Amino acid sequence: RPALNRDNAFWFEAAREHRLVIQRCASCGELRHPPAPCCPSCHSFEWDTVEASGHGVVHSFVVNHHPRTPGFEYPHVVVLVELAEGVRLVANVAGVEPADVAIGMPVRLDWLDADPGLTLPVFRPRGDS
Repeated sequence: RPALNRDNAFWFEAAREHRLVIQRCASCGELRHPPAPCCPSCHSFEWDTVEASGHGVVHSFVVNHHPRTPGFEYPHVVVLVELAEGVRLVANVAGVEPADVAIGMPVRLDWLDADPGLTLPVFRPRGDS
């Protein structure tokens, strides 16, 4: 399970509501992910969030075969998605054969309700390429 802490709890709470949020610096407006206590651009500790569109493209990916973690189907495709908002997010991709995943492939957000206390974003091919 992911480690929850003061800096990322808001993100997991939003995910349980099927909302993908991005942390934004309240001083300079810089978007950042993963969440952090301080803005890397202006060093402000003030922040809020914006809701992401859920659209992006595969920036990079890896097909994982081992070690096998319970709860995942294998081979397991892990993608680095560049969201339309400009930040990148590591997630799984579903609904596509591993051989068909490609850099630049348009994807859309979906959700995996892993258990009552954990919801994670997954991406699926957008189908509009």
